[in-house]
Amino acid sequence: MRILCLIALVAACTDDLEDDEVVIDTSVSEIRTVPGVNGEWCVESPYNCRFRAPGISQRVVTGSGLESWAVEPGASLRDGHGDVLGASTSSRLTFNYGQTRLLAGKAHALALATSNGSAGWYPIDHILGEASFRARVGEVNARDPHDGRMACYQIRDSHDPDIELRKVVYDSHSTHERAGDYLSLERANGRRSANLIFMVPGFGLGGATTDHFPAGSKFHRVDVPTDSGRPSITIPLWVKDGAGRYRKQRGTMTFLYGFIVGDGGVKRFGWMARDALRVSDC
Repeated sequence: MRILCLIALVAACTDDLEDDEVVIDTSVSEIRTVPGVNGEWCVESPYNCRFRAPGISQRVVTGSGLESWAVEPGASLRDGHGDVLGASTSSRLTFNYGQTRLLAGKAHALALATSNGSAGWYPIDHILGEASFRARVGEVNARDPHDGRMACYQIRDSHDPDIELRKVVYDSHSTHERAGDYLSLERANGRRSANLIFMVPGFGLGGATTDHFPAGSKFHRVDVPTDSGRPSITIPLWVKDGAGRYRKQRGTMTFLYGFIVGDGGVKRFGWMARDALRVSDC
């Protein structure tokens, strides 16, 4: 990977961000994946990996090849603590591959773009074609590095609107792929929450969500190896250039690896944007 620049950060004494974050050039056309800890297709870190092989959908796909499933409206959507976000009004939902949890005594799958304006855990027994879904959902979990514990953070109760609409993917043509997808945003229920993600966006891996937690949730950072030698991954953010394409760099976003203790005391590992966090006591 080419290195764009080094950015000096002045960190608080309770923060453990590196003094010189290495910004990875994600504008390269081809990015080679290698086997790692969290999967067989990883970039920049053995903990930054796809759910499944390149070319295969990161979603749970129906027997007819669709990425959305018919569901019964009215079921409760839940966050990673098992708390209700609200009742789902959707008749179809899309689910990330391999992401299931036992919450409120039921098996749930992680739904995207719900009626809460966020990800959320949806009860599998309310998915039409439940048996087919269970056979296709798989199981993929981010791993514990069993390495050095670092600083503690919590999800912010605010976000920076100046970076929200910048893109995390070079030359993005999607209505998504925004920096805001990784910030603590206010949802339809009036509360703020943020995504814990399985892989860092910008590398063609997908930036897919592995869990979803409300503001105030404690994030415990842990040390992980990366190609840069820093225990974090920093990517450029992109705005429109003179041709109206997202190819002009403006700012960066740094992702940290760690865990949040979810419902039942389960440690949910993954990456979070530093911009979604603030330093906190554990």
